[in-house]
Amino acid sequence: MAAPEAWRARSCWFCEVAAATTMEATSREAAPAKSSASGPSAPPALFELCGRAVSAHMGVLESGVWALPGPILQSILPLLNIYYLERIEETALKKGLSTQAIWRRLWDELMKTRPSSLESVTCWRAKFMEAFFSHVLRGTIDVSSDRRLCDQRFSPLLHSSRHVRQLTICNMLQGATELVAEPNRRVLETLASSLHTLKFRHLLFSDVAAQQSLRQLLHQLIHHGAVSQVSLYSWPVPESALFILILTMSAGFWQPGPGGPPCRLCGEASRGRAPSRDEGSLLLGSRRPRRDAAERCAAALMASRRKSEAKQTARAAPATRVTRRSTQESLTAGGTDSKREPLPPATSHEAPGTKRPPSAPATTSSASASSSTSSSKRAPASSAPQPKPLKRFKRAAGKGARTRQGCGAESEDLYDFVFIVAGEKEDGEEMEIGEVACGALDGSDPSCLGLPALEASQRFRSISTLELFTVPLSTEAALTLCHLLSSWVSLESLTLSYNGLGSNIFRLLDSLRALSVQAGCRLRALHLSDLFSPLPILELTRAIVRALPLLRVLSIRVDHPSQRDNPAVPGNAGPPSNVIGDEEIPENCLEQLEMGFPRGAQPAPLLCSVLKASGSLQQLSLDSATFASPQDFGLVLQTLKEYNLTLKRLSFHDMNLADCQSEVLFLLQNLTLQEITFSFCRLFEKRPAQFLPEMVAAMKGNSTLKGLRLPGNRLGNAGLLALADVFSEDSSSSLCQLDISSNCIKPDGLLEFAKRLERWGRGAFGHLRLFQNWLDQDAVTAREAIRRLRATCHVVSDSWDSSQAFADYVSTM
Repeated sequence: MAAPEAWRARSCWFCEVAAATTMEATSREAAPAKSSASGPSAPPALFELCGRAVSAHMGVLESGVWALPGPILQSILPLLNIYYLERIEETALKKGLSTQAIWRRLWDELMKTRPSSLESVTCWRAKFMEAFFSHVLRGTIDVSSDRRLCDQRFSPLLHSSRHVRQLTICNMLQGATELVAEPNRRVLETLASSLHTLKFRHLLFSDVAAQQSLRQLLHQLIHHGAVSQVSLYSWPVPESALFILILTMSAGFWQPGPGGPPCRLCGEASRGRAPSRDEGSLLLGSRRPRRDAAERCAAALMASRRKSEAKQTARAAPATRVTRRSTQESLTAGGTDSKREPLPPATSHEAPGTKRPPSAPATTSSASASSSTSSSKRAPASSAPQPKPLKRFKRAAGKGARTRQGCGAESEDLYDFVFIVAGEKEDGEEMEIGEVACGALDGSDPSCLGLPALEASQRFRSISTLELFTVPLSTEAALTLCHLLSSWVSLESLTLSYNGLGSNIFRLLDSLRALSVQAGCRLRALHLSDLFSPLPILELTRAIVRALPLLRVLSIRVDHPSQRDNPAVPGNAGPPSNVIGDEEIPENCLEQLEMGFPRGAQPAPLLCSVLKASGSLQQLSLDSATFASPQDFGLVLQTLKEYNLTLKRLSFHDMNLADCQSEVLFLLQNLTLQEITFSFCRLFEKRPAQFLPEMVAAMKGNSTLKGLRLPGNRLGNAGLLALADVFSEDSSSSLCQLDISSNCIKPDGLLEFAKRLERWGRGAFGHLRLFQNWLDQDAVTAREAIRRLRATCHVVSDSWDSSQAFADYVSTM
């Protein structure tokens, strides 16, 4: 009897609150109701009034609300603000209640965005709180605008931080300074344990203060936190200093910036600790007898950068005092308002477009181009001053000083940009930074050989996944990346997508080869894509497989072969002797291989050599591959049958297989494959009446094939009805997934297909995909066909306008 008594007590308490709330609400709403011209609106229900009062006084009634019976609590949950709704989650689950629908409604009403159709949301609470944290951090949402977001007892950032798994930093590093501020120390500590992925999107030029804040943020989130993935997206003009800072911090190196506060988490004992012998050997590569050109260039670049920063910092103090004194004198003499803010002192890092004295060297950051050819002809500038400023920057600053007087910041930035870009076209005015660095390191100065900038750094925890999407890499950035990769043993996955590597691909191969011989190397996945490549894609694949024999996943795509990135051209890095060769590839551990080919016939023997060495291959995908003859394609398929006995999934996309019908039949008879994809391969362009029965007969005798994907092959109604015979009673096929999207299928043909499946009495065979077919021509028939099909399989379709495919329709008439 204890439970009913507790229930009765809680109900009585709730009724008391309801009565008090009703009296208060009645007295408060009486006056407006009398003065209303259109008549009083319907009064809120008693339960709703009670719920509002309870939600408004949760600071006092929280423990009592948690103990309410489930039916009463279920009606109160939608009236709570997000803070108490989040806190009561565990109690609601214990009572068999779910808050997912409430969080989904909050998302629709407050975020006002629709999640991607490819995204599967498993927890709307976590998704909402993560997005809410980002909006509050950037200042794009006003928490006082909605009572569900505003509560003086809670900090929005702190309360939502424990749900943040992915944080995105955009533009000029907004949010980095706020997170490292002392009032948000607990927020940063929570993020250090909850955050797993850190993304940078559309970064712009940043000042020294923002970079110093980012340095502290990365140190706590990566070195002392749980961040395991760093991704950079869409950075058309990377700032060298900022990019190198993100890379080095991600690789586990830490050195406080000039004048920056020491890290309280490192401890007094480790602040001045030099790297141990093992750390130094891993970092500097001293176990190898000789450094390659990439390491020597990166060493000199970092050494010169650190020396320049130290010299400029030493000059900054007297210059600051003189500037402030002269500014105050001019303000006093001119009779200006003493409350006006003085001009900021000149520092070693100036924002783009800032006016400089004519005698001071300009250090404007230059725009690095996406092609590696132009990158190798100029010195990528950084926000830090170089030992020898380039002539073109001096000339641009001089002209700008005479022309920009009285202009705004926008015109100054545009003026600098125009002159910088124009100056980059003038060859022969300056030496390339990489050449200067290599020349300096060829001397006998031992300090240059020791990477002083990194030797003074401490080695901490590093990330395991690095992704660079559409971030053009200058020579300096590519050298730094290659040098860090050579000892980045914790890296498990690397993605380089459209970075304009060009001839720097050879340096990348050198660094990956050096990494593969390191003890504890964990790199198992490499995704590489670019517009051009100095090597044909198959030779590049062979080189990568030789350099990384323990690689499990390799995805490589080259859109256009480039003749301009010729290794024989002076100034370009030539390929190592073991990059190109006819020797056999040693056996590797590759399990998944995806290749996207440029236009042009590919040599089948080179692809076969890769397949022969990949005995553990389980998934192969070829995109836009073209072979000289059907016999070459047959040679590839024969190699797969003989050497790749564990292959389960095979995919072909955008390949003309109209003349390879016998090879396709040979493939469908392979009893080891479980899933085959022919996507936009023009399978039924020739001899469809003869080929379709042969294809169906091969599939009926294959009992191991589980999935067949045929999108974009102009199957039509006749082809679909022929495929229906695969599910007949005399078939031994175990096909459970069929994709017939974009195949010019009409509603009457789909209905007849559904009737044949019903006639043969086949049970549910899995999934049927019908995207982008002509089902809108007869909506009633299409609905009837889909209704019948859903009795045997799970149907996935869409509402597509078939009028867009009129040209395709005419070609199949």
